[in-house]
Amino acid sequence: MGSHKYKSIAGQKSFWIFIVINYKMDSARNKCVLLTGGAGYVGSHTIIPLIESGYEVVVLDNLSNACKGDNGQNPIPITQVEKLVNKQVIFYDVDLLDYNSLSKVFDKHLFCCVIHFAGLKAVGESCINPLTYYRVNVSGSINLFQVMKEHNVKQLVFSSSSTVYGEPQFLPITESHPVGQNLLNGYAKSKYYIEGILQDLCNSDKEWFVIILRYFNPVGAHPSGTLGEDPTGVPNNLMPYVAQVAIGNRPYLNVFGNDYNTIDGTGVRDYLHVMDLVDGHVSALKKILNSDEHGAVAINLGTGKGYSVLQVIEMFSQISGRKIDFHIVDRRSGDCASSYCDASFAKKYLGWEAKRTLKEMCEDTWRWQSLYPQGFSTKK
Repeated sequence: MGSHKYKSIAGQKSFWIFIVINYKMDSARNKCVLLTGGAGYVGSHTIIPLIESGYEVVVLDNLSNACKGDNGQNPIPITQVEKLVNKQVIFYDVDLLDYNSLSKVFDKHLFCCVIHFAGLKAVGESCINPLTYYRVNVSGSINLFQVMKEHNVKQLVFSSSSTVYGEPQFLPITESHPVGQNLLNGYAKSKYYIEGILQDLCNSDKEWFVIILRYFNPVGAHPSGTLGEDPTGVPNNLMPYVAQVAIGNRPYLNVFGNDYNTIDGTGVRDYLHVMDLVDGHVSALKKILNSDEHGAVAINLGTGKGYSVLQVIEMFSQISGRKIDFHIVDRRSGDCASSYCDASFAKKYLGWEAKRTLKEMCEDTWRWQSLYPQGFSTKK
């Protein structure tokens, strides 16, 4: 009888050990988030509120569009983030096209969710080199989703783009706007294809929950001025180019077209402060981790207001106190006249809305550019 009692107690011990181990694994998983492309502009800024919200962050990036560190150190954006949050960030120099290296990262960590930023993003370049964009963006994403599936990580926040709407059929753009029609460039098509893959994945396996964030034009910098957008080579986006002209690094700005049907003939876009944008990612992550929903949900992130190129130039000139020279040139392939969103669904579904104004976007960008006139390579 004693032996039976011993076996019963031993069995109970095994049961509770099993529960404790699984609890610890679940606890670790519930706090560990992987950021692909996390050393880039939006990714690096996203690390800050994630850590402030209590998450463990692991960053993966191939540094194709991020400033590398010296002597084997972490990329400079990551070291800047570490100073701001006073915490070390785990970083892996891995390309999503390298399947084996990617899988090894998942072997080392129990991820609760992945926030997928990694990918090429220059509209003009995607028109010149579409195969490169499909290989990097689409094939890299397929590798990621396959590795996630193999490691039973089926929760994802995907960094998509408003470009999947193509030439707007109506404004403001809602999530019900058709996607995939009259897409203007390879970048937009790559994002659209990835969205389609995610929809098929969620339809085939009901355990997946994916939030697709279609955001508009991220600009600005961290309010400290120590973290901002530092593009390699010639900037592909308006705000960093304007900032480089204002600081004196470039003589003038090319304005692509002034004959659009807009307020002043130049293109109109929905500019969104990067700190509002990253808050949107944190809201999406919390929604995923605290919900029993499944499937794929697409959400616009933007201010709902459009500003023209000339309006941005004028505002930045006022903030910086500098004259910003510009030349009107022919329209750029892949551009549309106007694009701005209806972001009401984000407020309803995520409890998120943009708070910062164009003035604040320019102020924070100028603070960053003034402190780092040559970008992260500026010697301090």
